[in-house]
Amino acid sequence: TPVTVSRHRDWYVKTGASYRFARSVNAVPLMSSEFAAASAEYALVFAGDERVMPSAILGFRQQENLYVGDGGAWRARYIPAFIRQYPFVLAGGEDDKTLTLCLDEEFEGCNQDGHGERLFDADGEQTTYLRNVLGFVQSYQADFRRTRTFCDRLKELDLLEPMQARFRLPEGSVGLTGFKAVNRDKLKALAPETLSELARNDGLDLIYAHLHSMRNFDRMVELARERQAEPALTN
Repeated sequence: TPVTVSRHRDWYVKTGASYRFARSVNAVPLMSSEFAAASAEYALVFAGDERVMPSAILGFRQQENLYVGDGGAWRARYIPAFIRQYPFVLAGGEDDKTLTLCLDEEFEGCNQDGHGERLFDADGEQTTYLRNVLGFVQSYQADFRRTRTFCDRLKELDLLEPMQARFRLPEGSVGLTGFKAVNRDKLKALAPETLSELARNDGLDLIYAHLHSMRNFDRMVELARERQAEPALTN
């Protein structure tokens, strides 16, 4: 719902350490500025056909997030910005001149009882909290455009290929498809001037962060095994 003073004058948002709202999200968009931190804990891949964007894989199956514990705690040090901006989001296409700040009113922390941070003051002016939210989502949108440019370049260079992988979990083998990864051989075959260009605009750093992040699938297998064992530990 668009955030307006007429509707949300008396609304508060209480956020905390619980990420239960994301427990059914098995992948989230990732911006280029997040690659360095995120690649240490997540497998970073690319999703989409006509237009591709980076994604952090959070689960092997649909509606599975291995990084959210039973109590709602996030099981990694770095939390993707897409998750951190919730329950707010800017609505509209990336080419729109005007984007609208929206709020998921079904978020459990939304209330009119004075719990958490108020959106508007008694005079109907934006609070410092709401201004900070606006700044965060606007920065995220700007990073979205930079990330889109990077992904367009990968596609122009024909570096991306469909990825398929299988993993052995406690309850059996599971396959992961529908994503793309950079082909190492195609990367090595690029002309020197193209590699130089990628180095100058930090594209190579992003590519290598993506490639190195694939080892985090092993971490996901560990998280799946830990989750499988949790009920036995609590009985």
